[in-house]
Amino acid sequence: MAKKKNSSEAPQKRSNPNVMGLHAEVLEQPITDTLETNYMPYAMSVIVSRAIPEIDGFKPSHRKLLYTMYKMGLLNGARTKSANIVGSTMRLNPHGDSAIYETMVRLSKGYGALLTPFVDSKGNFGKVYSRDMSYAASRYTEAKLSDICRELFSDIDKDTVDLVDNYDSTMLEPVLLPTTFPNILVSANTGIAVGMASNICGFNLTEVCQTAIELIQNPNHDIMTTLPAPDFPTGGELIFNVDEMAEIYRTGRGSFRVRSKWRYLKSENLIEVYELPYTTTAEAVIDKIAELVKSGKLKEISDMRDETDLSGLKLAIDLKRGVDPEKLMAKLFKSTPLMDSYPCNFNVLISGMPKVMGVKEILDEWTAWRAECVRRRVFHDLSGKKDKLHLLLGLGKILLDIDKAIDIIRNTEEEAEVVPNLMIGFGIDEIQAEYVAEIKLRNINREYILKRTQETENLKKEIEDLEDLLNSRRRIRNTIIAELKQTIKKYGQPRRTTIVFDDALETEPDMETPPSYPVTLFLSADGYFKKITAQSLRMSSEQKYKENDSLLQSFESDNSAELLLFTNQCQVYKTRVSDFEDTKASALGTYLPSVLGMDEGETVLYMMQAGKYEGHLLFFFENGKTARVELASYATKTNRRKLTGAYSDKSPLKTILPLEGDLDLAVHTKEGRTLIFSSSLIPLKTTRSTQGVSVISLKKKDSVKYAERLQDSAIKNIARYRVKTIPGTGAPLRGEDCGEQQLNLF
Repeated sequence: MAKKKNSSEAPQKRSNPNVMGLHAEVLEQPITDTLETNYMPYAMSVIVSRAIPEIDGFKPSHRKLLYTMYKMGLLNGARTKSANIVGSTMRLNPHGDSAIYETMVRLSKGYGALLTPFVDSKGNFGKVYSRDMSYAASRYTEAKLSDICRELFSDIDKDTVDLVDNYDSTMLEPVLLPTTFPNILVSANTGIAVGMASNICGFNLTEVCQTAIELIQNPNHDIMTTLPAPDFPTGGELIFNVDEMAEIYRTGRGSFRVRSKWRYLKSENLIEVYELPYTTTAEAVIDKIAELVKSGKLKEISDMRDETDLSGLKLAIDLKRGVDPEKLMAKLFKSTPLMDSYPCNFNVLISGMPKVMGVKEILDEWTAWRAECVRRRVFHDLSGKKDKLHLLLGLGKILLDIDKAIDIIRNTEEEAEVVPNLMIGFGIDEIQAEYVAEIKLRNINREYILKRTQETENLKKEIEDLEDLLNSRRRIRNTIIAELKQTIKKYGQPRRTTIVFDDALETEPDMETPPSYPVTLFLSADGYFKKITAQSLRMSSEQKYKENDSLLQSFESDNSAELLLFTNQCQVYKTRVSDFEDTKASALGTYLPSVLGMDEGETVLYMMQAGKYEGHLLFFFENGKTARVELASYATKTNRRKLTGAYSDKSPLKTILPLEGDLDLAVHTKEGRTLIFSSSLIPLKTTRSTQGVSVISLKKKDSVKYAERLQDSAIKNIARYRVKTIPGTGAPLRGEDCGEQQLNLF
């Protein structure tokens, strides 16, 4: 019996001749082992060391840049050329000058991507709201650290955070920066790793610090009372929904909408947009509006210009005479990036592990981490004062007999024996003796020694206080609160993003009603759609189709009507007739799968007018079952264009029939049997995806071919096929009842 290969076995070696006639060894390795040894280390490196921010609010690239600038003395000194900073940063971040400079641009005041920029920039650093406004080269711009960076590097030299070797072990760099405020929520951060991502929106510095203070004092504090919503450097208006925001705060996931701020200048009949959503750019807005104007969907605008200058963003929209600016802006908000959504994914590295957290959990983690930083700082200060006290205690013993100390030093023949002799003579340890031996000759006087020893009592009190602080959780938290209040006082700023409650949006005017005029709609089997006016149809009625394509449906409608398009993948698409351009019979028409964004291989099976969503739909399936569903179940309050689960997927769909009132129906099978019954026998189902009830009993190889209204059929001997209860077996269709064969649309 052959031995089964175990995936855990060592890689197998085999010989493989190459083109030169030599032999090379090829290692055969299970794919699982390859992923584990080769791919997983890469994935973890991207997650931990590149894309996901840590509790201090920075990614490694940000931290390395700011720490380099700190070590260059740019916190207090004058600005220097950005090229100098980029070059120095490469000692910590060897990923090329371009990547480092782009990081600096994002952190700069000139670019405007952060509410609290950390780089005080001079020169052209571009703008976050512009896609095409590129920043100048690093040799032309200058930068230094902003004042708020004092809060990032506070006490970093007091062992508040761990320091590790850089990539070539020539210098040390901090693992985290000891930020005195919750920068993780203040600075917006986005990162895409392997298999996960992070998208943290920015919040107002004052509100975040105040919320952190309240949570420290009361763990049950209602966050939304002090931190109502995110804040963005680009301003705009945040559409506030209480339930949505509460879900984001609780889970760290969700989305909200932000729209532009605008004003109407009546004297010039134009609209000025002066603040944009954080997620879009001026060029994206202009391109979308131009596209809508070109397609004829925006007829109210005569011109649009980008008038952005040194004073800030300004997009000017010239209106045609008589246009209502409120209605136009409501239309633009719905169809352009002037209103955009911001997706939240609060994914943060905690102790090297990615974790999605809500706002309260993030603040709790930050508080615990900051408490550890304060504790390490206190311990550092305490150790220093204890060391100093130890030296002063030794100096105090010398005070008892200074002459004796001088005699010991003078009478010692070898320099190496000075410290041991002092240790023996005064009963002090080596460190104390070394300190005494290093005192200058001019300082060997009673006044100097008395001043030094007078510090002893003060040091003892300070050490006692620091030890109490080190062991007191309450005092450490009070220290954090004091630092947060100081940060608010120094760097607090008012909100830039205005909060607008979504209830106020209900009064906004609806989109302009499309013009109403009669049209005829045509749908081909391959999914090509045509909307033809009566005048155009009278001029030419011969329809053009692609090779092997044919007419599937055709009916008269109105330009303002709403359509439902059912597909072969149990989905229904909603659209309006007015969304399509008028065309001619000689044109191929609009390819619906492309326009509606259908899935691969998805095609339209049936098209109907939605009307007022009254009545029912009958779905006839190949297995003999029929489902009766209310048309109202396809109506939605939102502007959703696609609904999944439009009908059951248990058996292939053969026919869809709209039903306004009960009538007689005829079902035909492939084996030539026909059944006539009343639609009143089919019970109404509450779910769209129901399988329905069995209507006709089928033999093993038989199946439903199609169904139709009895009034549309050619059947004369109705009594032969009619049943009063379902399911029924039906009867073979006679020749005189066949008439003209019905086209099977499916």
